[in-house]
Amino acid sequence: MSPSAMPHFVEALRAEAEAAVARMKEAALDARRLHARAELMRHMLTTAGKTRGEPREKAVEAVLREWTEAWGQTGEDRAAVAREMRALTEAFHDYAQAPTDAHDALIRAASERLDAALTREGSSLADEMAFRSQCAHGWWEQVRPTPADLPGRKARPAIPAPKPGEPFWSVGCATFCR
Repeated sequence: MSPSAMPHFVEALRAEAEAAVARMKEAALDARRLHARAELMRHMLTTAGKTRGEPREKAVEAVLREWTEAWGQTGEDRAAVAREMRALTEAFHDYAQAPTDAHDALIRAASERLDAALTREGSSLADEMAFRSQCAHGWWEQVRPTPADLPGRKARPAIPAPKPGEPFWSVGCATFCR
């Protein structure tokens, strides 16, 4: 084939398919990252809402305990991350008490600080949610499997697995997480 000639049909289809697969991979990874973060924040708000009206310290402890248990951690597994998890929990508590723009800004800032602390450890908020949470969505595992050597990895039998005949993105979270 000369340099100016159009690629033949089969070669053009192959190149088009490879480009589509590359876009799909990028989109799936981005969707997993965004969805895992959104699900964590939804859980945080829901759980903080359940403690509305309780004394701040008691409420924060309850939400933090539920979060660390869902992630199979003690809360003190990683000191820097534990501090930022507490700060995010406190921000959600305050927002659940009064959903103001100022409290929303505190959640955003605390989320960014937690993500930065996790990044310094070679992880991310989305990866921690996907790799550790009992409420992870099953499709996340299909996009980026949990590393076999993940420190502190624990079995998560409640996470739904794909079913034959269903697209991977339909595999949600355990019923108790909804």
